[in-house]
Amino acid sequence: MKSGKALSIVQLNDSHAYFDLHQEMFWQGGHAVYRLAGGYARIATIVKQIRAESRGSVLFCDCGDTIHGTYPALATQGKALIPVLNSLGLDAMTAHWEFAYGPKVFQQRVAELDYPMLANNVYDKESKKPLYPPYAVKEIGGLRIGVAGIASNIVDKTMPPSYSEGIFFTLGRDELPLIVDILRAQEKVDLVVLVSHLGFPQEMKLLSEVRGIDVCLSGHTHNRLYQPVLNGKTIVIQSGCHGSFLGRLDLEVEKGEVARYSHRLIEVEAAMQPDPAVDELISEALAPYKHDLSEVVGETATALNRGTTLEATMDNFLLQALLETTGAQLAFSNGWRYGAPIIPGKITLNDLYNIIPMNPPISTVELTGEELQLMLEENLERTFSCDPYQQMGGYVKRGLGLTVYFKIENPPGQRVQKIFIGNDEVQSGRYYPAAFVTPQGVPPKYGRNRENRPERIIDAMRIYLAAHRPVHAELRGTFVAV
Repeated sequence: MKSGKALSIVQLNDSHAYFDLHQEMFWQGGHAVYRLAGGYARIATIVKQIRAESRGSVLFCDCGDTIHGTYPALATQGKALIPVLNSLGLDAMTAHWEFAYGPKVFQQRVAELDYPMLANNVYDKESKKPLYPPYAVKEIGGLRIGVAGIASNIVDKTMPPSYSEGIFFTLGRDELPLIVDILRAQEKVDLVVLVSHLGFPQEMKLLSEVRGIDVCLSGHTHNRLYQPVLNGKTIVIQSGCHGSFLGRLDLEVEKGEVARYSHRLIEVEAAMQPDPAVDELISEALAPYKHDLSEVVGETATALNRGTTLEATMDNFLLQALLETTGAQLAFSNGWRYGAPIIPGKITLNDLYNIIPMNPPISTVELTGEELQLMLEENLERTFSCDPYQQMGGYVKRGLGLTVYFKIENPPGQRVQKIFIGNDEVQSGRYYPAAFVTPQGVPPKYGRNRENRPERIIDAMRIYLAAHRPVHAELRGTFVAV
């Protein structure tokens, strides 16, 4: 890069409060392999190297899902992350799971950060006013950079009501053109960068409808984009999850346009030297929990992960514990993406909290065969809708005790072909007892005799591990695309 003004953009997305090294899954040929990766101290090392190479001309943004996902984060409602995040020198962020603490608590965390939370699509219910600034302008390396933010829009649509108490979310699409116009015409920026947590499919549709964005930093869907994607003139990158990767996009800007660019998806490798100051902050944050979370609670013969769309070994383990605890016929949980893999061998209490950090109560309900089909159709549409704006889930709902044959490509309401429980086809009017965790497992509109039991899922998994050593949780072909 020679003639224009240079800028390096660094992206962090979906780190889910993984303070330090953890197992990460990688595909190799026809199978998965695992190795240690991540940690904010190693991220700090990488960012310092990029700053040195770029002579400080760096924009560092976080696309959210940052202060929720591990026990130390949950135990402090995200506060344990604040000193670590402030040490990284971030310029802006947006959000999703951060709202799980409730909007008021998240507002407290935002006030403690040294950089702005940006979202053009989060509003106060009473005043109808935006809760956060929609954009910020940064002066870096002789460039004026407009940074706009869009938070996840599903918080008030598919997640527990407490996450969106007193607020509501829009898609952010209708608000965005005016923001781009303000940045271009009034703020006179050289570059417009969108920091988004809508997810790659939604962002690709949005960028086809809204012009004037130079770079989109994509989040939510945990894509590892080894090459940037062009949508018109917009450069789109996304950088995995759990802080196992950083995205680096080097730009040369001439006359308000990107003239040249190069990209690298950087693995945060275990061999990398952690930044000492950030490493010390991490040690301080984790110290109160280290002893308890290191307790060995069982053993697994199966590599437990959430890296597969239709079914996952990690959730099969969770669902097996649900079935054994309740004696129910069926078990369901949400198709969560987060949760660092657990390799064969010992399982610690920390691993269990990484699987489901909220530790919700176990719930039971009775579902008719008709409700079962409707619930699955709704979930499949939210996962595979041909209209990206209707995609509001993670992966396919996790289930056990049934086999579902379905067609991904069919229209809404027409995907499920057959549902079997054992060798028996599900009957429309018959009730089936089911266990689940969180309203995302079985939404409140379905079923009768819904009950929250006294047991919580972490305890259920511990009891299951004590009875099954080692645990086996291989893929069973629960959802079969035909």
